[in-house]
Amino acid sequence: MDTIDPTPPAPATAPAPAKVTRDPEGTRARILAAATEEFARHGLGGARVDRIAEAAGTNKRMLYYHVGNKESLYLAVLEGAYEHIRVTERTLSLETLSPPDAIARLIGFTWQYFIDHPEFMALLNIENLHRAELLRGSDKVPSMHSPFVRMIGDVLARGVEQGIFRTGVDAVQLYISIAGLSYFYLSNVHTLSVIFGRDLMAEPEKAARLSHMVELVLHSLRA
Repeated sequence: MDTIDPTPPAPATAPAPAKVTRDPEGTRARILAAATEEFARHGLGGARVDRIAEAAGTNKRMLYYHVGNKESLYLAVLEGAYEHIRVTERTLSLETLSPPDAIARLIGFTWQYFIDHPEFMALLNIENLHRAELLRGSDKVPSMHSPFVRMIGDVLARGVEQGIFRTGVDAVQLYISIAGLSYFYLSNVHTLSVIFGRDLMAEPEKAARLSHMVELVLHSLRA
C-alpha cells in the first residue's frame, strides 16, 4: 500500500513580473525616425499615425503623449531635419580654410548631403506645397539659421579682406544659390536624364556637376 504524504505541495513560484524599461527619449527618437520616413514618402495628408506608431514599436496613445497630434509630429520632424543639417554644417570648420576652399567645402557638403538625405528634400517639397504654414509656427528654425548665415558672412569678409572676393555679396543669397544649384539638379534628375539622354546620377556625371558648381560659384565671387 502506497504511503500518502500529508504535507501539501508547495505553491508554484509565480514568475517575476516583466521589468518595464522607461526610455522616453528613445521612444521619441524612434517615433521621429518613423515619422520622417512616413511623411517623406506619403506627405502630410497621406501619412498615417497608426503606421508611424507601428514602425516605432509603440501605439498611438504613446505617440500622442510623447509628441502630440499629427501636425505637431510633422513640425517636430521638420525641426529635426533642419537641426540635423545645421548641426552637421558646423563641423565643416570653414574658419580654418582659405575663403575659396571654405566655399568649395560648403558646396561639396550641400551637394552630398542632399544626395545622402533624399528625405530632407522630400520634406522641403512638402512644406513648400503647404506654403510653409506649419514652419511659420516654429520658434526653433529661424534661430538655427542665424549662426549659419554669420559663418558664411565671415568667410566672405575674409575673402574681401584678402582681396580674393568682391564686396557686396549677401550671405543669404549666396547660400540660396549654392543650395539651388544642387537642389534643382537632384530634384529633376530623372526628367533631365531622359531629356538629355544621359544618366545624370552616374558617378562621372555627379563629379562633373560638383566641379561645375564650385567653378561657377567661385567665379561669381572673384574680386
